[in-house]
Amino acid sequence: MSQRLTCILAVLLSFGVCLNAQSTKKQAKATTPGKAGASTAAADSNEKESKYGEKTFAGLELRQLGPALTSGRIVDLAVDPHDARVWYIATAGGGVWKTTNAGTTFTPVFDDQKSFSIGCVTVDPHDSLVVWVGSGENNSQRSVSMGDGVYKSIDGGKSWKNVGLEKSE
Repeated sequence: MSQRLTCILAVLLSFGVCLNAQSTKKQAKATTPGKAGASTAAADSNEKESKYGEKTFAGLELRQLGPALTSGRIVDLAVDPHDARVWYIATAGGGVWKTTNAGTTFTPVFDDQKSFSIGCVTVDPHDSLVVWVGSGENNSQRSVSMGDGVYKSIDGGKSWKNVGLEKSE
């Protein structure tokens, strides 16, 4: 799966978007009496043309992922340029989360730091173990959660070091 498609799917899933709604509608049309043979044959033909067709996403159903309150919103997403299954998710009020299986499960990797509010996250394009985090919310709502600088991990998010801008808020 391409890195761009992976990112799009991650964002859609994080907001609970139903990816198989169109698939369900097409299946209903395909099973209409009198048209089943032609419609099903066309659907099968289209499926063979694209590896990202209906059958690929048929098992995905609408589900809520993560908190639904303002504090739980995703503000940034970084995908490892060398392994598209590894993502880092920055949240406005919930730290940084990591997945190593393309979004099936997430693990918090920033819980031991002073700041819980994150504005951005990025992965070094030359060394996937180096991850940078800018703390502090960068999208003010009705309140602002301050940060305490820029953090760097050199072990893929296992440990972090504040590398500056501690007083920047």
